[in-house]
Amino acid sequence: MKILVLNAGSSSQKSCLYKIADEAPPTQAPQPLWEGKINWTQERGVAEIEVKTGTGATLQESISGDSPQAHLTYMLHTLSDGTTKVIDQLSEIDVVGHRIVHGGQDYRDSVVITEDVKKAITRLSNLAPAHNPAALSGIEGIEKTLGDVTQVAVFDTGFHATLPDAAAIYPGPYEWVEEGIRRYGFHGISHQYCSQRAAQILGRDVASGRLIICHLGNGCSLAAIKNGRSIDTTMGFTPLEGLMMGSRSGSVDPGILIYLLRYCNYSVERLDHILNKASGLKGISGVSSDMRELRAAIAQGNSRAQLAWDIYVHRLRSSMGAMLTSLGGLDSLVFTAGVGEHSPEIRQAACEAFGFLGLKIDFEKNQQQPVDEDISTPDSAVRVLVIHTQEDWAIAQQCWQLLKQ
Repeated sequence: MKILVLNAGSSSQKSCLYKIADEAPPTQAPQPLWEGKINWTQERGVAEIEVKTGTGATLQESISGDSPQAHLTYMLHTLSDGTTKVIDQLSEIDVVGHRIVHGGQDYRDSVVITEDVKKAITRLSNLAPAHNPAALSGIEGIEKTLGDVTQVAVFDTGFHATLPDAAAIYPGPYEWVEEGIRRYGFHGISHQYCSQRAAQILGRDVASGRLIICHLGNGCSLAAIKNGRSIDTTMGFTPLEGLMMGSRSGSVDPGILIYLLRYCNYSVERLDHILNKASGLKGISGVSSDMRELRAAIAQGNSRAQLAWDIYVHRLRSSMGAMLTSLGGLDSLVFTAGVGEHSPEIRQAACEAFGFLGLKIDFEKNQQQPVDEDISTPDSAVRVLVIHTQEDWAIAQQCWQLLKQ
């Protein structure tokens, strides 16, 4: 089975092609046959296209004009044409899987995309305006390029459908619950993959144990996993709640927002921009939303960069503590995504606060760019893992399982 995966963002479109035997997918993620990425630059109508294959062929091009869907079509044709050709024709693709950030209450499991599913993705776009419309554009682009190929929606909110009501329902009026205003949680595809991969690495049953998974990228969230099920998470009704992030504020006193609207002449649009695009590491430091650039600024004595770091670590530790109490203990701690996988300083700072649990990391292992490794010491009471998240592979697995039912 050949499975194409599309992972749409607000300014990029990532894609990859997997080949899975009909019997069963492998337990560990294989290398894709082909990977493609479109970055839409700030210059209107310009797309940067990057393609690479499992055999090492590469392609880089800049395309001007046309629509995003035309850019997607161009990129997909590199699957069957030119130096990056890996299949004879696009009709060989059996199924296309899409990461859909928000599925609301109606869509908790992966589903074959129909007109009703597309309408729901559109309806939920006001809850994930940076992602759901981009995913819908990708779905429509596939329809134009591959015709009636089966398409599957895999929802980032799905894994958190097991949250108990006490964790999911906000303490506002009960009418909110009836209107669908609740904690949905996000990064669910990543959290689910990492919980399964952690079980493999440790040789344990995925349906046992207590894990805290720290998905730390430009967007950040924690999940408390008990016996393979999500029971608490930091993101909420939208991906804005929770931890301090690259350019998102995370949780703030809602009274601040009322104050800004009432007394500071803020529009809803300005508030939305500030909370999502001009806060977090970027807003506090004034330097960047990128942790690497922040560390460089700290090394040069930038006090605001240092403050941003200190707030980030404080809020990360605080939220980890909240997950800990939800679980009633901790067996494993997992770091994943861009910062979680590549910042030994963040991992060390986070772990130092939990020495009272008997958690100990091996400082040398932590510094050696670990991938899918246990970086705790042999006598640590808590296993500490660094896992390379494989959202695309998780989507491909779910496509395979759905079609084989």
